[in-house]
Amino acid sequence: MSVPQPRQPIGSRERTRLTKKWAYLVSQSNYLPLSHGEAEERFGTMLDQLVRAAEAEPLDTAAAARVGRQLVALNCVSEDSLSSTVEVLGGGLLLQPELRGRRQVTERIVTVLGALAAGYADATKQSIYEQQQNLTKALFSAANETQQSLLAALARFDEVCGASASGIGVVDHAGRFLRSNESLRAILDVSETELSERTLFDLMPPPEATRIRTACTELTDGRVERIRHRRTVLFSGEEAVQPLLSIAPVRGGRELVVILDDDSELQLLQNQLKHQSLHDVLTGLPNRQYLSTRLEAVLNQVDQGTGTTLYQLDLDAFSVITDGLGSRAGEQVLCSVADRLRTVFLGERAMIARIGHDEFAVLVENTPATPGVTAMVERINEELAEPVYLAGGQGVAASATIGVVHRPPAGMSMEDVFQTADLTLRRARRKGTPWELHDARLDAEDQDRSAMAAALPGAWETGEVRLVFDRQVRLATGRTHSVQAQLQWDRPGHGVVDHWQCVDLAEQTGMMLPLGGWLLRSACEQGAGLDSETPVEISLPMCLANDEELVARVLGELGHSGLPASRLRLGLPAVSLAGAAADNVGFLAENGIGVVVEEFGVGMQDLSYLEDLEFRSVRIARWLVERQARPEGPGAVVQRSLTQLVDLAHESGVTVAVNGIASEEQAGWWRELGCDIGAGRYFG
Repeated sequence: MSVPQPRQPIGSRERTRLTKKWAYLVSQSNYLPLSHGEAEERFGTMLDQLVRAAEAEPLDTAAAARVGRQLVALNCVSEDSLSSTVEVLGGGLLLQPELRGRRQVTERIVTVLGALAAGYADATKQSIYEQQQNLTKALFSAANETQQSLLAALARFDEVCGASASGIGVVDHAGRFLRSNESLRAILDVSETELSERTLFDLMPPPEATRIRTACTELTDGRVERIRHRRTVLFSGEEAVQPLLSIAPVRGGRELVVILDDDSELQLLQNQLKHQSLHDVLTGLPNRQYLSTRLEAVLNQVDQGTGTTLYQLDLDAFSVITDGLGSRAGEQVLCSVADRLRTVFLGERAMIARIGHDEFAVLVENTPATPGVTAMVERINEELAEPVYLAGGQGVAASATIGVVHRPPAGMSMEDVFQTADLTLRRARRKGTPWELHDARLDAEDQDRSAMAAALPGAWETGEVRLVFDRQVRLATGRTHSVQAQLQWDRPGHGVVDHWQCVDLAEQTGMMLPLGGWLLRSACEQGAGLDSETPVEISLPMCLANDEELVARVLGELGHSGLPASRLRLGLPAVSLAGAAADNVGFLAENGIGVVVEEFGVGMQDLSYLEDLEFRSVRIARWLVERQARPEGPGAVVQRSLTQLVDLAHESGVTVAVNGIASEEQAGWWRELGCDIGAGRYFG
């Protein structure tokens, strides 16, 4: 695959529109392993190459053919990829500034497109040829491997028969033994000669022999695939045995494979394995699988009058114990918690389970005498509040956060109950409360938020997440001060998701770094085409603000887009200035890039930044703006704090911005407070 040349800046709007149209039409019928922006970048580079090929003297048909090969390399191989390309470029190239006014321009474009089509056809042929070669090699290799596998299978069968503890024999349709291993003769306590003189049916009581003979006939006729009889009575040397009997036909022949297993010891082992598969090895408690089975059964037979309750517990700061005192200390704590939960629910019809590393669950089948949820949670907390004393005499805490699903409604499945308990537990974690009772409305909101977070990467890939510019105005004059780049997700069927919601969702899924990089790149590219006097502000997420390579990344994007550094202003969260972002502020200022400190006024430490760091502006924290917008206003204390905050900012020589202004009344309030810059729905 040829490496595309660096794309030259495109100045004409015709070029940009043609690039987008070409990329859109081709990507509609092909899978391109590129993001929306990357695809347009790649198609723009190829368009530049075609224009240069058409204006070259003589025509550079080789370059046009390379573009055709690049299309194939990008996987643009659907039936209409080439026709769409020729159709859109046939008219679009005529409008390019470099080709206007040239003699015989139509013939030039036709020649270039013909070279592109030839390169496309050659690359397609080569791709098909390579696929055919690979297929031929694969078929040859598969045939060879099949032959080798057959020989190896025969050798393995002989080895298995000789080493197996199961009795294995091959009999004909009359039940005569053709082959047998030592284990089979040992189970039956007969010699090889004695076994060859008897049939399989001679070893059984007459009624059993009749049933097995009939079943074997069905096997050889293909009416059944396998026979399995547990505890079949077989006569051996002096006494009868009751092994597990399995009979299966040999493919392509009339012989039958007979397998005997004396499974008394195996049955004991299976019971042990079953117990281990359903219980936690460390604590001896049932595991999640066992609890799931029990919960499903309980939901189908629960007393609707008393119902059932599921308590899900997550130990607080358990990792602190294991990191500080070691895994043995953590194991001791887990065993202690298991014992204490047994004490709490002693006398109740309950199953206590360990369902995760530091998570427990208790399923209670309530009775009229079962304490209420609040009382039960108090008993759990009281029992866990006692320190766990380790082998060295150290006492550690083993408190837990609890999510409770009480009396789940009829029709709720086992999976729904577990999911509801998990959502409730996480909600308690977010709120900082020791426990939380499930709430159907809040559960639905949490599920919707999680669904949005899960759908965001795909929405970005398909172009639903786009870049918009909000107008920032000077509150004193109403004139445009700058434009602020924002993310906006036009979610089908759900409305618009704003910038800060997109940031919160992206941080949940770990995709904020690539999405933030795309925001920076796209804002610089689009900002370069705006009014040459309008500054462009970009709100960076925490991960980019603290990136040690931020300055180099920003300078690279400026160089690529052509946006002057003097027109760029970056918004950094105030909370990030306690880390590497503080150093980035100085480096950005040295390169002529303005810095706006966002979410300003949350903590007292924000004021120290006014003295210690070099930035141009601060933006009031969103929660303060929301508080001011309440019908009753911000309150005297908050208003006095805001007044002092604005005065201190002005004394430090920085401007004060505020977003989220939705009305003239709000705009007037912030103007009177002394704020300089405003933005929001009111300003458009």
